[in-house]
Amino acid sequence: MSAPFGRRRAAVRHRRSYGPYVVLGALDSTARAQPGQFYMLASAERWGGGEGERPYLARAVSVLAVADDGITEFLLEDVGPGTRRLCEAQPGEELLIVGPLGHGFVPPGGGVLPLLVGGGIGIAPLVAVQRAWGGAALLGFRDGDHAKGAELFTEALVATDDGSVGHHGLVSDLLEAELAKQPRPIYACGPAAMLEDVRRRAAHYEVASQLALEAPMACGFGACYGCVVATVEGYRRVCLDGPVFDGALLA
Repeated sequence: MSAPFGRRRAAVRHRRSYGPYVVLGALDSTARAQPGQFYMLASAERWGGGEGERPYLARAVSVLAVADDGITEFLLEDVGPGTRRLCEAQPGEELLIVGPLGHGFVPPGGGVLPLLVGGGIGIAPLVAVQRAWGGAALLGFRDGDHAKGAELFTEALVATDDGSVGHHGLVSDLLEAELAKQPRPIYACGPAAMLEDVRRRAAHYEVASQLALEAPMACGFGACYGCVVATVEGYRRVCLDGPVFDGALLA
C-alpha cells in the first residue's frame, strides 16, 4: 500500500525486548504495509522532537508485522543517539512517521516455502514474510544475546559468530546445507557481505532470490539520492526502487 502524503503521529501501544532488540508497536490505521516495506521514524518529543530540541534525521526502519487492529510493529537496536531515543519510547509516547515506503517482497508462487535468510537487525522484514507466506528461517547473529531475536519466528535455525547458540559459524553455512538438500527461492535481509553471499549461492543453485538492502537514507522517498545502489540496469534508489531487489538484478 502506498504511503499517505506527509508525516503524521502514531501512538506507541506496546514495547517488548528480545536481548538488545526492542519491538515497538504503534497505532497506524491509515495504511497497511506489505512485507519488506519500511517507515521513516522519529520521536515526537525529546532529542529530535519538540520545539527548541536538537533535530535529527528520521531513521529508516523495516516493518516487523502488521496486526488487524492497526498496530504496526518495528524492530530496533540502539546503535546511536537516534535509535537510542526510539528504543527508549514507552507506551503512551508518540512517534513521527512516514510510510509505508518502498517496494516489498513478491509473494512466492506454486505453494513453495522459501528460505528466509537474515542477519542481525535484518531479520525484521523476514518475520513479516514468515507470518504472511510461511518459510524456513535461517538466522545469523553475533552472540547468544542477539540470538534472542530468533524468538520472533515460529521456527528458526540459528548460527552465531561465537558459537554460544546454534551453529558456530555463518548463516551462509546453514543456507548451503538447505540448498544442497532442496533448492528453493530465497528471501534475505542483512549486511551487504551476507547478501552478496546469498546472491552468489542462489545463482549457483539456479533459484530466485529477493534481497532487502540496507542503506543510509535521509528522506525515504527518492528525493535526496543518498541511497543509490549499482545494478545491471544502472543506478537505482534503494528507498524508491527497493528496498527489495531481485538478486539477479544486482549481479
